[in-house]
Amino acid sequence: MKKILFVCLGNICRSPLAEALFRKHVEANDLQHAFSCDSCGTADYHIGKSPDQRSVDNARANGLQYTHRGRQLSDKDFEEFDYIIAMDESNLFDIQRRNHTGHSNIFKMRDFDSVNKGSDVPDPYFGGLSGFQDVYDILDRSASLLLQELSTSQES
Repeated sequence: MKKILFVCLGNICRSPLAEALFRKHVEANDLQHAFSCDSCGTADYHIGKSPDQRSVDNARANGLQYTHRGRQLSDKDFEEFDYIIAMDESNLFDIQRRNHTGHSNIFKMRDFDSVNKGSDVPDPYFGGLSGFQDVYDILDRSASLLLQELSTSQES
């Protein structure tokens, strides 16, 4: 089983949504036996907190319901997860700075995107509601393509 960890700054907007969307695609493809996922933040701002209500409401408007409790990236995550997926360049830097294990499967979410490949997933926290829909669309597309990529590599 491949274990994927999605990481953003506070673990209340982007990474829990990425986790929920990846799980949605895993279930839609009946691959629960092959993949598991979780999410966390690089900072300790929102440990134990629920996702941002704007993100939850936007996901619900798109037919997706999820719950989560914020947590911070830990050293054991580098041993437990096969892939660590950052939402932006700053998250990637923080993850790599904490990586004392030589973990090599660390990527940005949009490395798997078909639009603006390799760019950052913008943080919608300080923006308007439309930013949450933009992030939803980016993460939905990227999660689907990430699953496709990992499924292909698992078969070979």
